[in-house]
Amino acid sequence: MFDLNKILKIIISLQIIIISTFVPVVISIPFTNKSIQTFELPISWQIPTIVLITLIFKRKVVLIAFSIYLLIGLFLLPVFHDGGSIGYLLTPNFGYLLGIFPLINIIDKLNKLNRKINYYDLLKYGILGILSMHILGIIYNFIQILIFNQPDILFYNISKYSLGKFGYHIIIFTPIVLLIKFIKNTYSYKK
Repeated sequence: MFDLNKILKIIISLQIIIISTFVPVVISIPFTNKSIQTFELPISWQIPTIVLITLIFKRKVVLIAFSIYLLIGLFLLPVFHDGGSIGYLLTPNFGYLLGIFPLINIIDKLNKLNRKINYYDLLKYGILGILSMHILGIIYNFIQILIFNQPDILFYNISKYSLGKFGYHIIIFTPIVLLIKFIKNTYSYKK
């Protein structure tokens, strides 16, 4: 009746999603005067983490965990990147959260490949998934603009939430691709 293994996977996925939302992405750059400067990127580890757990736990588990995450953020705790509550539905950020659903579906197609996953496949599906997330975020933003009749903020929101973050998502996705490749090779080797 109850699949304890599946419930544990959902709980683990949910915990990982919540934790990754709060962890900032910081890049350290060494300078010639032997000092190190750190720069915080305007994203979190949420997207790469969702890609990682989708490849580990499969689509259904991650969809359930992410849906629970959305419910917690809308009705219980401010676990989203910029807060939470039911009012978060009115922010442009919520469209990008909805965009994670097609991201999960696209990444899960890698699990269904009957061959060994290579770096090119991971990067290709990752970019397609991130692109679909941004497209859904832009569509959600456009619908908000139409409903609230504020066309003057459309380009600002697109540049802030999509154009300003898409490049960072691709940059941060590359090390995650290498980590996933390592995990997949290790996991398939032990089977």
